[in-house]
Parts: sequence; C-alpha cells; structure tokens
Amino acid sequence: MLFCIKIPPFHTLTNMNQNTVFPQAQRNAEYLKNTVLGSDVLFHEVSVGKTQGVIAFTDGLCDKELLGEQVLLPLTRITEFLGKESLSLLACPEVKTYQDFPALTEALLGGDAVLFMDGFTVGYAFGCRKYPARAVNEPPTSVVVKGPREGFVEDMKTNLALIRKRLRSPALTFTGASVGKYSKTPVTVVYLSGVADEKLAKRIVKRINKIQIDGVPDSSYVAKFLQENPGSLIKQVGQTEKPDVFSAKLLEGRIGVLVEGSPIALTLPFLILEDFQNPEDYYHSSYRSAFSRILRIFGVALSILLPASYVGAQLFQLQLIPLKFLVTIVNSIKEIPFSPSLEMLVLLLVFEILSEASIRMPKYIGMALSVVGAIVLGETAIHAGLVSTPAVLIMAVSGICTYTVPDLVGVTTVLRFSALIIAGTGGVYALSVGMAVFFIYLSSLESFGVPQLAPYSPRLSPDLTDGFIKHPFFTGVKRPLSLKSKNRTRMQPPRRK
Repeated sequence: MLFCIKIPPFHTLTNMNQNTVFPQAQRNAEYLKNTVLGSDVLFHEVSVGKTQGVIAFTDGLCDKELLGEQVLLPLTRITEFLGKESLSLLACPEVKTYQDFPALTEALLGGDAVLFMDGFTVGYAFGCRKYPARAVNEPPTSVVVKGPREGFVEDMKTNLALIRKRLRSPALTFTGASVGKYSKTPVTVVYLSGVADEKLAKRIVKRINKIQIDGVPDSSYVAKFLQENPGSLIKQVGQTEKPDVFSAKLLEGRIGVLVEGSPIALTLPFLILEDFQNPEDYYHSSYRSAFSRILRIFGVALSILLPASYVGAQLFQLQLIPLKFLVTIVNSIKEIPFSPSLEMLVLLLVFEILSEASIRMPKYIGMALSVVGAIVLGETAIHAGLVSTPAVLIMAVSGICTYTVPDLVGVTTVLRFSALIIAGTGGVYALSVGMAVFFIYLSSLESFGVPQLAPYSPRLSPDLTDGFIKHPFFTGVKRPLSLKSKNRTRMQPPRRK
C-alpha cells in the first residue's frame, strides 16, 4: 500500500543546495521535500532485504497501479539490493540513473517515480507516467468530408505515435528539448533524415534551446520565437492539428515542431500558399481541387476589397458603379445620417462584435445570438434608416467570404479595415496603390531563407504543379524546389502504354 510518511528533520543535514545525491535515502527524501514545495509529491518507504530506501512520486502524474506492479512488487521479491543488477529484475522497461538532484527533480515532476537506496549515491527514475489526456478525435478547426479524421491531442507521446503510425521509417528523427524556466515543457523537433535539410533542422533546434521564458502553455509561444520577422502581420510558421497533414509536410522536406500540452503542431519553412491548400484537395480530382483553390483566393480577395471598393467608388469614382445599381444606391442612402465610410465601418464593427460574442458564448445561446444579430438587428437597422440595404449586403458577403480560408481570418480582418480606411480617404486609386505596396512587402518576407510567396515570387516552375491551380496527381514527381530537399524524387509514376 502507498502512503505518505513524515520524514524526521535531520539536524546534521548540511549543504542543502548541493546537487549530488546523498548515500542516505532519508536525507535524499528530506532534500526533495525542502526543494519541491508541492504537497502532491508523496514518499513511500521500501525495504529490499536489509537495505532501506524511499521512493518518491507525483500524485496525479504517476500511474500508481503501474508503479506497484512493475516496481514495488518485484522489489519485495529481491533478497539483496545490488544496484543495476537488481534493477534488471524489475518489470519496468524504462529505468534511468541520475547522480544529480536537478535531473532527478525534473524527472519526478515529469511523472517518473524516483527511488533512493541507502549506500548508493544515485537515484533511479522509473517511467510510470500517466498524464490526463483526452481521446483522439476530429479537430474542430479542420473538419473534412473525405479523408482521415484523427487529430492531435495535448499528449506528446500520443502525437508522436500518430506520426510514427503514418511514417514507419528509421529515417524519422525526433530531437527533444526542454523550454521554460518553470514549466520545463518538452518540445520535439521532427524531420525525415535524408529528405529534410538537416542544417535547417539543427538551426531550429538551436533556436529553440535559446528560448528564455518562464513557461510555454501552447505551441504558439514557441512559434513567436521561430519567426524571422516578429512584427509581421503575416504568420511565418505553419500550424496544423491533423497528423496526416503534418506527415505530408514532413515528406515534402519540412521540419515539424511538437509541444507538450498543445494539439497544434508547427511546420517550417512556411509558404503563404499553404493557407489556401486543404487536405481534401489531395483526395479529390485535380479539377475539383483547382476550382476550390481559385474559389478560396476569390473569397479572400472579395472579403478584403469589396467593402473598400464600394466606399471608394461611392465617394470618388461613381462612374465605376453600373447605372442601375447606382440608382438603387442613391435611393437607399437618401436619408442615411452617416457618410459611406462611417456607415460601412460601423457595420463591420458590429459584425466583428457579433462574431466574437457567438464564439465565446455557450453553444446554443451563440446560435440564437447569430440569428438575432444577422436577421433581427439588420432588418431593424434598415427600417430605422440607420444603414442602407446595399451596405448590409456587402458587409454580409464580405464577412462570409472571410471564412473561406479559416487560417487567414485574423489577417483578412485587419486588412479589410485597413483597405476601408485607405479607400475612404483616397478612393479606388489609393486602394490600388496600397495593395501594390502590400504585395511588395509580401515579396520581401522569408521563412528560414525560403521566400513566402514561392513559387510565384521568385517563380519556380517545377513547384507550380501544386500552386493555386492543382495539377493532376502524377505531375508531382519531385518535391518542392523551394524547400531545398536533399532527395527531390518522391514517387515514380506508373508506365502507361
């Protein structure tokens, strides 16, 4: 039976800050008790023949049943403790030996059980970890109709197993690191040796090891340190919750990063094109995939430019609006008290507030709020003469188009407001100049030496087979040239008569 024991004080205990393990098990337990202040660390006395010992473990992180079956029960059958020779008789497959307290403390707080025996200046850590984790299910941010429905979870071991399940190759390489002064969060860099650029992998590992921060609650914290341009509006690190997508990116030659406690995996280098790609594009025909990607591009462009173009044309270039539609607009805005710019700005702000409220509120209340906000509030505002019907229509179309590419919602929202301000100030011409400047800025962005606008700027013809227009499957014989992979050949197309 496991129980807590009260360890008597040692008046002769000196040098409590030392790192080496004492030859007395009780002194080691006393040292841990003074070092680890949490009440969830429990101690249990053991006796192996005539040798006394103490085993420590963290309640909630250590599997007590596994500890009893694989460690404590076999120890009772040993007549004399002889160190490593006796440990070979235990049923625990994962046993590590440490001679310093910092490593032992980290293993203890990570879920391992730590054993001290009288006469031995080492501590033995047994792998009996059992973290609370949810089951593997479909991620809510990447729902697919056709394709695998597994998603990453918050447990690192489960995520690594999901990757190994898809890539059963000895070339699959895992490099571990620990980040966070207090959290000591495990971070794993994953890549395929012989496919990925190993110099880039070492560079990423080196940068992760240099991270100085108190704690890492989520992988987005690590992503901030991996960005080449921290102040950029455009993200520079890929993110995914699907193991099949993550494995496919590894096969292309990218480097992956997994963080304990986060279901979102990171991939590097990152191209802007990746946000317009969907897992289902590779499971459907190339014609359907090409049409879907063009639709996403059109949706993002519409969400950013439609409100701004409407306001700019209404204020400065009325000749750009068709005559029949212009008559409708004039009739609808006769008694509107706001200017076109202010009217559209208020509508977009209300839409964003409703969107935030529907996401944060409980599920069923959020659905009702969306209906009330979209129908009742819109109709009431039109009948009250506060906004015009065309403005509400344009705002609704722009808001819906924003979600054609979910990973770009934050970027498109900022760009939509920026474009509206520019168009309301200088018209459609100023909007055109602003967009040109924005694309020049995009052309200057890089992710670990890879241009983010590749394969279009610079133009890489071999990579265009998987660009905005998806070519047939067997045209992708080579890996992307932009990723500088060692082995560019990834398949041999079948020979046909």
